Amino acid sequence: MGTRASDRDRSRWAHRGRWGRSGFARYVAFMLAVAGCLVLAAEVRLVGDAVERIGLTAFYAQPADAADGEPGSIVRRTELEGTPADARAWRLMYRTTDLNGAAVVATGILVVPLDPHPGPRTVVAWGHPTTGTDPDCAPSRSFDPFELIEGLRFLLDRGYTVVATDYVGMGTDGPDSYLVGATAAHSMLDAVRAAQHVDAAEAGDEVILWGHSQGGQAALFAAETAGAYAPELTVTAVAVAAPAADLTALMADHLDDISGATIGSYAFRAFSEVYADRGADLATILTPDAVAIQPEMNRLCLLTDLTELHALAQPVVGRFTAADPTTTEPWKTLLAENSAGATPFGAPLFIAQGLSDELVLPAATRAFAAHEAEQGMDVTLHEIDGAVHGTIAYLTLPALMSWFDDIGV
Repeated sequence: MGTRASDRDRSRWAHRGRWGRSGFARYVAFMLAVAGCLVLAAEVRLVGDAVERIGLTAFYAQPADAADGEPGSIVRRTELEGTPADARAWRLMYRTTDLNGAAVVATGILVVPLDPHPGPRTVVAWGHPTTGTDPDCAPSRSFDPFELIEGLRFLLDRGYTVVATDYVGMGTDGPDSYLVGATAAHSMLDAVRAAQHVDAAEAGDEVILWGHSQGGQAALFAAETAGAYAPELTVTAVAVAAPAADLTALMADHLDDISGATIGSYAFRAFSEVYADRGADLATILTPDAVAIQPEMNRLCLLTDLTELHALAQPVVGRFTAADPTTTEPWKTLLAENSAGATPFGAPLFIAQGLSDELVLPAATRAFAAHEAEQGMDVTLHEIDGAVHGTIAYLTLPALMSWFDDIGV
């Protein structure tokens, strides 16, 4: 499905005429002034980002009573200086629960536009793509904590409050939750509740769930569980880009390549910790050489340490797994349990997929979209030629904003 230009866009181009010299000169002067303002704004933001590095480690250290309180309640928060233009932002530490209902702590970022808004704002809960599993890999701990919130400027300009969780086990201490669907869902939904505890956020009960890759799985699980877990929230729309929706298919597609060894190192370690009582022992699924590199692989972040990750993983490519996890228990069942699609939900669903994506393959996403539609859900599949896994979320933003307009959110 291609992106259609709006009537406003067609009209704008249709009425573009010739400019005289004086008009062109005024235009150039105006654009130079705008560029100067943007550069100044960027410099102010960078200075703010640098200042916020002071005391960063202390913020993420949990107090003794950190987990004592209701899910979504705030442990601590700090307002940020290096914010996007025309916005306020906070770094949050808040309470949530894991898949078993145990109290845990998560961190994230809250961003609110400065423009006045009549009544409560719709909250967009963002689920980021894979960055790693180590606490230092959390997006909110990075120099620019807003960089990975894909479409943030569009969302703020529409008047939404935006909250972006780091997931449990990143940012601050907690159990590893990589691709553990229920825990990821809780961290997204409780991030919305946390936003509601910040008066200046003007956060209402209407929620849009938006996620990419790992975050797509989190958003889908949040939509499936919101009615039971956070019934006071109303999910009005769900949007995902190249979602890790079917973990069985994802694992099968990459058993013998570098992506399988890299992403698999994150996933198998997490599952072995979370599901240890169900027999999820690394030694039963990974080769000894693959087990040996797990501590170092999980210390490294995907975006900043990719070369080192691949150097560690390359020697075990083709001999990473000792058995096929898609057919070997308990891994077969665990992959299925953490795959989305078991429970339909009422909100309309937008799925973006790059046709050049070599990680989440187009065929897997098409199959998932068809499965959701067969359950009676309102599904829009938007495919983009040439888009790869890393670019699909950004490239789909014009179509996504148009879809928001079409469904009235």
